[in-house]
Amino acid sequence: MNILVTGGAGFIGSHVADAYIDAGHNAIIVDDLSTGSLENVHPKAKFVQLDIQSGELRALFERNKIDVVNHHAAQMDVRRSVEDPMFDASVNVLGSVNLLENCRKFGVKKFIFASTGGALYGEQEYFPADEQHPLRPLSPYGITKLATENYLYYHNVVFGLQYISLRYANVYGPRQNPHGEAGVVAIFTSKMLTGQQPIINGDGKQTRDYVYVSDIVRANLAALNVHGSHSINIGTGIETDVNLLFNTLRTLTGAECPEQHGSPKAGEQLRSVLDHSKAIKTLGWRPGFSLQEGLNQTVEFFKKHT
Repeated sequence: MNILVTGGAGFIGSHVADAYIDAGHNAIIVDDLSTGSLENVHPKAKFVQLDIQSGELRALFERNKIDVVNHHAAQMDVRRSVEDPMFDASVNVLGSVNLLENCRKFGVKKFIFASTGGALYGEQEYFPADEQHPLRPLSPYGITKLATENYLYYHNVVFGLQYISLRYANVYGPRQNPHGEAGVVAIFTSKMLTGQQPIINGDGKQTRDYVYVSDIVRANLAALNVHGSHSINIGTGIETDVNLLFNTLRTLTGAECPEQHGSPKAGEQLRSVLDHSKAIKTLGWRPGFSLQEGLNQTVEFFKKHT
């Protein structure tokens, strides 16, 4: 199949594109390189530097018979979305609508969307959250992901475009960018390996569901073969607080930095963890990496690239 991977030069998208190529598919990568890197692009991929909001996207669909769109391009910094919701909405909503309209015009069969679990559900009413949990995003970023899911539903009902919306937990692993607000594993690991002091926000008891990027890749591979349209959580169902994460990474890196706490971040969720029962039933997917295994591989990558 010809698969268009948006954001395919970025952290998660590049791993997904690699897996599609290894599985025998043709990957066409669209990335504006605002956060992605050419170093992440598979040599067998066709690369096009382009913003997903651009009108030039139409010509790309015209020139290539696209069977599937895998959409990972996004403004994914939650705090930036709060500071600049106009930019966030422009990239994440208008960019997605641009893709969907080209899918409609050029007969694309399937759309796989990198959505979010924690940011969609907001402060959870129960733990872990399944897909029926109320959707109450507490950030512009979460709102744009929900809006895109609604556009997917519309394009499915009205135009017949099948979609799989993968609601990710907190993804970590090799190639994650340690420079910025997203990705506490990458930030902590990079600082520890370079002798800097990581700062834990607040008391460090806030929890997240950390899922290794290779497990995310398997979900994206499985989504190619699923019929119908679904929104599916991709997480481990295990809560890990930031203090435990810090101390595990400190042991793996051999760092001697103390556990240092700073001010809590306003609006930060206290607990987030996802139920992946539907992923088991629909995708045949379950997490394969324990946190210890995933962190160990992540640290080894950063040792070679820091």
